[in-house]
Amino acid sequence: MSKSERKTFWQDFKQFFVRGLAILLPSVLTLWILFMAYRFVDSNIAEPINAGIRQVIINVAPRTLSPDRLPEWFVVTEDQVFHAKHQRTVEARRPIQEEVLRPQIRARNFKEYWNDHWYLRLIGLVVAIILIYLAGLLLGGFLGRKFYHKFEDFLNRLPIFKSVYPHVKQVVDFLIGGDKKLAFNRVVLVEYPRKGIWTVGLMTGASMKSIEGEAGGDMVTVFIPSSPTPFTGYTINVKKEDAIDIPITIDEALRFVVTGGVLVPSHQQVDRKEDEPPILQQQPGDLSPGPLQGMMPPEPPEDDKSGSESNPDRS
Repeated sequence: MSKSERKTFWQDFKQFFVRGLAILLPSVLTLWILFMAYRFVDSNIAEPINAGIRQVIINVAPRTLSPDRLPEWFVVTEDQVFHAKHQRTVEARRPIQEEVLRPQIRARNFKEYWNDHWYLRLIGLVVAIILIYLAGLLLGGFLGRKFYHKFEDFLNRLPIFKSVYPHVKQVVDFLIGGDKKLAFNRVVLVEYPRKGIWTVGLMTGASMKSIEGEAGGDMVTVFIPSSPTPFTGYTINVKKEDAIDIPITIDEALRFVVTGGVLVPSHQQVDRKEDEPPILQQQPGDLSPGPLQGMMPPEPPEDDKSGSESNPDRS
């Protein structure tokens, strides 16, 4: 290896640093997304449910248990009342009634006890899952769907809500699907938007009768997803024989589209030799027409060349 080809320390550092990022970043980002999703669910769904459950227990405990069987967190000592009254009086600059302080202290003690036991925190998450299941069960019936559609129409009439809700619902329906199965049954390759350009599409089924009548053959409908938002795109109709099946799943096709062709399925990756020249790169001394030949101005005719040589410009 010559000196010009020898890599410096910073070039090696950059190469291995980028390689380390490529290896570690997907795992780190996945863990971060899962952690943030858990925090969102825990703080916005599970915790309000836990707060409601704690309040119900606080109200029911003295009615169902005798005073000597009440839990430790339920008992509010005079020392706790004294310190809380002093602190609240300093903050509010006015005396606080003991009848107001005792329920607040009891709720605070119960919350600390609840948070110290991790399995109690999971109660809100489990209840949320059960409530979501019951909501899906009730709204799946005839009356439930009718009520849901009326509620959805009401949301679509709200001034600001109607500008956001339909688009969010479209994304959620695409990602989750709900009761509707994805109509895409296989991944196909079509020449679109012109001959010579191959595009990955998702076949949705047979086309309309009128289109088949005009085209004179069996037609199929193909959805062409856009990058990087595959839930938008184009719907085209092509002849059945022009839609070529490719052996990849719908998930693999969507990942290919979302990443702009970066994530190629492992069984579809093309292995090229490192010393193989790029397809559009002309080699030195190659006089064959290049890809930009049609964009270059034409050579002048031989007559013009001879005329220009015999009649040079006068100085």
